[in-house]
Amino acid sequence: MTSSDELSAIADRLMAAQDNATMLAPMTARVPDFSVAEAYIVLADIEARRRAQGWRSVGRKIGFTNRTIWDRYGVWQPMWAHTWAHTVQFAHDGKGTLALRSLVQPRIEPEVAFKLKAPLPLTDDPSAVLACVEWIAPSFEIVQSHFPDWKFAAADCTAAFGLHGALLVGTPLAVTEANRRALTDALPTFALALRRGDTVIDRGVGANVLDSPALALAHLARVLADQPQFPPLAAGEIVTTGTITDAWPVVPGQVWSSDYGRLGIDGLTVTFL
Repeated sequence: MTSSDELSAIADRLMAAQDNATMLAPMTARVPDFSVAEAYIVLADIEARRRAQGWRSVGRKIGFTNRTIWDRYGVWQPMWAHTWAHTVQFAHDGKGTLALRSLVQPRIEPEVAFKLKAPLPLTDDPSAVLACVEWIAPSFEIVQSHFPDWKFAAADCTAAFGLHGALLVGTPLAVTEANRRALTDALPTFALALRRGDTVIDRGVGANVLDSPALALAHLARVLADQPQFPPLAAGEIVTTGTITDAWPVVPGQVWSSDYGRLGIDGLTVTFL
């Protein structure tokens, strides 16, 4: 067990790295027994401190839902963290800009975001999940790693804000009784293309994300049911459910775009500053 003083010191180091856009050695390099359960204790401490500083949560991000990249990063389970009013922005007409100067080793992830209109039941039925969703939308999460060369363990990246840097949300599509069944069927099967400029960099399918982005949302509801230190998902939250492709490095001056195929939502374009 890691001592409470050491857990508090870990929170100190991670917040300093975030505030100063610097890197540091993984926590598990100096505390080998640092666990995922302890990482969530650190995350709760950090988030309480951030709220005291005036940060306002607007939703959650789920990371490492894409099983096809687990071996690449050495992380074999999903994680989650809050997102914030100042880290989430909405595109206009499917286009947006994001500044990278405050982020460390940023990478882009094309995802499906959901806005909840009701709390989620504990279910494995994706249609029941979508019954609690106001809209779905394309999103780009910009993740970052304060750990050199993106080398870390699951506990490290969980404590480090779930690697969240920024989130750009595209044009929403309302979920209705008329389209809920079609969306339920399309979410695991749609094909996504990720482009840098005019070049396709990667492709993926919805099933990469825990068999469906809707099931990733259901997974988070179950995880939170076992984490009483955190609030359950609530109406009004925006939840982005994990990358459909691998995460790709980005630099200022680049333009990236996404195409969601038969899912029926418009793609998203982002210009990095």
